[in-house]
Amino acid sequence: MEPVFNKMTPAGYHAIEQEIEDLIKQRPERIRILAAAAALGDRSENAEYSSSKRDLGRLESRIRFLNKQLQYAQIVHPADNDQLDIGKFVTIEFMDDHDQLTYQLVGKQEANLDQNKISFTSPIGQALANHMVDDLVTVSAPNGDYQVKIIAIKKA
Repeated sequence: MEPVFNKMTPAGYHAIEQEIEDLIKQRPERIRILAAAAALGDRSENAEYSSSKRDLGRLESRIRFLNKQLQYAQIVHPADNDQLDIGKFVTIEFMDDHDQLTYQLVGKQEANLDQNKISFTSPIGQALANHMVDDLVTVSAPNGDYQVKIIAIKKA
């Protein structure tokens, strides 16, 4: 069976690398805290030891998870064409209320609505993919269908 690769932008890949570096820098301090708690004595009733051990375990688990994300990452560079693809910015107009918003289409690990980054696997991301400026697109969302018009597309 072939592995499935997760598409992401170069910025998303770099963000994961940076998080791994930050977590690795925290590891020695977490180990020091665990060793200090272990030195306090009876580990079976030592809440500080249990808490420290759990914290170190979470840190190690997060590092393993992020390394797997990188291992199965496929960095996508947006094509130099007029179609919407991962990494490109799109300005859309919602046809029901005529609000206009600009989003960046990104990999699912990078999606963050607070930063106006939408996943290419989300309902709106799937509907918009490979469309061009002035296309009217119907988005099938869990709360019902709606239409958006693509106003502009630009590379990062």
